Amino acid sequence: MFILALGKSVGYMTFCISGRILLRMRKCLLSLLLLLMSVSASAQFRTDRLIDVGRSALYYEDYVLSIQYFNQVILVKPYLYEPWFLRAVAKFYLDDYVGAEKDCSEAIRLNPYIPDLFELRGLCNIKQNKFDAAIADYDKTIKFNPYNKNLWFNRVLCKIEKKDYDAANADLDSMMTMWKTYAKAYSLKAEVCMQQKDTIEGAKFLDKSLELDPYDGDVWAYRAMISLSRREWKDADTQLSKAIHLKPTTVANYVNRALARYNTNNLRGAMADYDKALEIDPNNFLAHYNRGQLRVQVGDDNRAIEDFNYVISLEPDNVMAIYNRALLLERTGDVYGAIKDYTRLIDQYPNFWAGLNNRARCYRKVGMTAKAELDEFRIFKAQMDKHYGRQQRWSKQQKHDVRKKSEIDFDKYNQLVVEDEASVQHEYSSVYRGRVQNRKVDVVLQQMFQLSFSPYDNAVKSYQAYDNEVEKFNFEHKPRYRLYIRCGVKSLSEQDSRDVFALIDTLSAEIDASRDLRHDKGLILQRAVANSVVQNYADAINDLTAYIQTDSMSSLAYWQRAVCQARMNEYDASRGKDVGMKAARVISDLDMAIRLNPNNAYLYFDRGNLYASNKDYVKAIKDYDTAIKLDPNLAEAYYNRGISNINLGKTDVGISDLSKAGERGLYDAYSAIKNYRKKK
Repeated sequence: MFILALGKSVGYMTFCISGRILLRMRKCLLSLLLLLMSVSASAQFRTDRLIDVGRSALYYEDYVLSIQYFNQVILVKPYLYEPWFLRAVAKFYLDDYVGAEKDCSEAIRLNPYIPDLFELRGLCNIKQNKFDAAIADYDKTIKFNPYNKNLWFNRVLCKIEKKDYDAANADLDSMMTMWKTYAKAYSLKAEVCMQQKDTIEGAKFLDKSLELDPYDGDVWAYRAMISLSRREWKDADTQLSKAIHLKPTTVANYVNRALARYNTNNLRGAMADYDKALEIDPNNFLAHYNRGQLRVQVGDDNRAIEDFNYVISLEPDNVMAIYNRALLLERTGDVYGAIKDYTRLIDQYPNFWAGLNNRARCYRKVGMTAKAELDEFRIFKAQMDKHYGRQQRWSKQQKHDVRKKSEIDFDKYNQLVVEDEASVQHEYSSVYRGRVQNRKVDVVLQQMFQLSFSPYDNAVKSYQAYDNEVEKFNFEHKPRYRLYIRCGVKSLSEQDSRDVFALIDTLSAEIDASRDLRHDKGLILQRAVANSVVQNYADAINDLTAYIQTDSMSSLAYWQRAVCQARMNEYDASRGKDVGMKAARVISDLDMAIRLNPNNAYLYFDRGNLYASNKDYVKAIKDYDTAIKLDPNLAEAYYNRGISNINLGKTDVGISDLSKAGERGLYDAYSAIKNYRKKK
C-alpha cells in the first residue's frame, strides 16, 4: 500500500510538476509566438512603409532615391514581385531600359499574372528596337486585357517596324471592328497601305481618320504628302495649313507648304514659309536649299549664294548645291569662284557635259584658252563614248551616296525639293511616359503663376489658388472652361490637346460671328488662355492686346500677356536673341496689373520671378515679401524667396524659407534644403 501510495504520490507529484512545466512552456511558447508575430508584423510594416516611401519618391520624380528604397525591400523580401516592378518603372524613367527589362523579367518570374509587367517590358524592348520580343509581351498582356486599344496600337507599330504588313493589317482589321471610331487605327491602316505603295487606299483611310479626329496634325501632314505626290498643290496647301495650325513648330510642314505655294505661283507665301522654317530650325538643310532656289528665281542672286554656302557647309559634297552656286557665281561675276565649283563637280563626274561646257566658258572669260579647249575636247570624247556605248554608268548606290538630300539630276538643278516625310510621326502609347526626370543638380525657381483651365495642386497638401477678379470673370462671362490660376504649364494628354484646339476653333467662329466684341470680349480672353495652354503664345498675345483695347482696366489681360511674353522671351534668349526691350514690356504689364489689382499675391510673385531671373534678388525678395503678406500659405513664394536669400549669401535665412515651403506642401523644398546644406 505504501508503495502504491508512494507510487501514486510520486505519480501525482510528477504530474503536478509536469503541469507547471507545461504551463510555463505554454507561456514561453506564447511569448515566443507573440515575439515572432511582432517581429513579422514589424518586418511587414517596415517593407510596406519602404514601398510606400519609394512610390512617393517615384511620384516626385526622384527616381534615384526611389530605387534605393526598392533595393532595401528586394534585399529583405526578394520573392515579392512589386518592388522589382516599381524599380523597373524608376529605371525606365531614367532611360535604363536594359535594367528595367531585367527587373520586369524577374517580376514576371515571381508573378506571371500581372499584365502591367508585360506591358512595361514591352516598352523596354521597343526602346531597344527588340520588336519581336515586344510583340511577344504585348501578346501576353492583350490576353489579360483584350479591350485596351493602346496595347493593340503599340503592337501594330512594332509589326510595321518589322515590315510584317500582313500581321499589322490583321491587327488593324480587329481594331477597326472593336473601335469603329478610333481614328489612329485608320491612320495606321493608311500607313501600311502607303508602305505597300497603295496611295489610293492610303488616302481613303487618312480621310476617314481625319473625319473622326480633325485635330491630328501629323495625319494632316501625311495626307498632304499624297497630295504633293499627285501634284494637287492647292489641296496640299490647305492640308499643310491645318497641320501647321495644330503643330506650329514642325519644320517639314513649312518646307512642304512652301513647295505647294510655289507651284501655285504664291512666291511670297513660299518665301515666308522658308523664313519661318529657318526661324524654328536655323540649321534645316532643305529650307536653305529651297529658299536659295526661290531666291534665284526672283533675282536675289547674292542672298541665294548665302543659302547655298550654308548648304555646302553642312554637306561639302552636295553636287546640286555646288552646281547652283557655280551658276550664280558666274552670273554675279565671280568667275574664278565658279571655275572652282565646276571643277569640284567634274572631279566627281568626269563626263558631266554641262559642267565641262560651263567651265570652258569661264576659262575663256579669264583668257585661259588652252584649258577651255581641253574641256571642249573632253566633251567631244564623252559624246563619242556615249555613241559607242563606252560611257561609265553610275549605280543606284553611287547615286544615293552622292545625292545627299537633293536630287542628283542636273536637269532639275533649279527645282525645289520636298521634305522626306514618308510616314506619320508616332509615339508609343504608355502610362509610363509621365514627366521627364530632371537630372540637373541646380535648384531652379518655381514657375510663374498664370491663367489656365485646370486647377493647381502644389503637392501632397492641396492648395487652391484664388483671386477675386478671376472669380468675377467666371461669374460674368460663364466661360465654357472655368478659369483657374496655376503655377507653370500643365502637360496635356492627347485628348486634352484635342479639346483645347476644338475650343479655339469654336471661340474663333463665335468671335468672327460677333456683332459686338465689346459685349463679347470674354470670348477673346478665353481664346487667349486656350492658346497659351497649347503654348501658342504669339496668338495669345495678339488676343490679349485686342482685349486690352476693349477693356484697358483688366488686370487679368495684362497679367496673362506678361506671362506669355515672358515665356517667349525665355525661348528667344535660349537662342541667343536680345530680349531686353521685350523684358521691359513684361515688367510694364505686371506693374499695370498690380496697379489695377494690388491685392493679387500672384502678380507680385511673378514680378519677383522676373527680378530673380535677372539676379536682382533684393527687388525679388521685396515682391515675395508682399506676396506672402497677401497670402501666407503661398508655398512657392517662400520657396523662391529662400533661393533668392541663398543667392545673396543668406543661406540660413534661405533654408528657413525653404522649410516653410515644405511645411505648406511643396516637398521639393526638402531636396533643395539638402542640396544647400551640403554647400554650407
